[in-house]
Amino acid sequence: MPTAPRPTPPPRPSLTARRKAETQLEIARTAAALFAERGAAVTADEIARASGVALRTFYRYFRTKEDAVAPLLAAGVRQWLDDLATPPAAPDALPVREVLERTALRALTPADEPAAEALRWTRGLLRAMPGDPALRAVWHRVHHDSEEALRPVLARLTGASPSAARLAAAAANTAMRVAVEEWAAGDGAPDGPQGPAALVVRTMRALTAGLPELDGANGANSVNGANGRGGEQKPGRRGGGEGRGSGRAEPVQEGSATGTPGR
Repeated sequence: MPTAPRPTPPPRPSLTARRKAETQLEIARTAAALFAERGAAVTADEIARASGVALRTFYRYFRTKEDAVAPLLAAGVRQWLDDLATPPAAPDALPVREVLERTALRALTPADEPAAEALRWTRGLLRAMPGDPALRAVWHRVHHDSEEALRPVLARLTGASPSAARLAAAAANTAMRVAVEEWAAGDGAPDGPQGPAALVVRTMRALTAGLPELDGANGANSVNGANGRGGEQKPGRRGGGEGRGSGRAEPVQEGSATGTPGR
């Protein structure tokens, strides 16, 4: 059966670009910790001093103090998208719905203490947002950008029409966001039974249940999509139904945080 061509890996960033990204991420971690501790009262000068950079350097990287947390959140999103876009190693590709669940589990299961700490910082950021609308705007901007980046990935995996891929991206991205927000509103451990990884399975299934485009095999739908059958549904493969156990994926105990924070 013909399959979609595998995407060419993007070129590796230059050393200068990598160092800049590392500096931004380090400042973002510091900013997240301070926001989680002090809320909107924290200042750009305090973030700069705690990060060991001059205030002028801080503003070279970020327009506002709230923007400083964006790299931490966006790093986790990039890891999720990269994982989702990686071609499957197995000869028999999984249904896209199951791939979404597995990558979501990996993204929201902290693999080590730094990843768990990043999730705890995200909880603090979310709790500080009611008193800082600009901080909430950064959270929603990161998720808007995530949804935009997810659309071509799902279009390639499913072969669905642009409108169907947009709907699927909105549903999957919202499932990730709601899982983190629900976890942050409680007191569960990042890697516990009430952690975001456990919650994302439920939110992903609930929000994608009516999307038959996700039931095709990873990459296999692209040919059908070109023939106008990208949303064709196979018996017993309906999301949320009984044909294949409601699209269940076994929990994968590895990965980073997303939404979602980077490690």
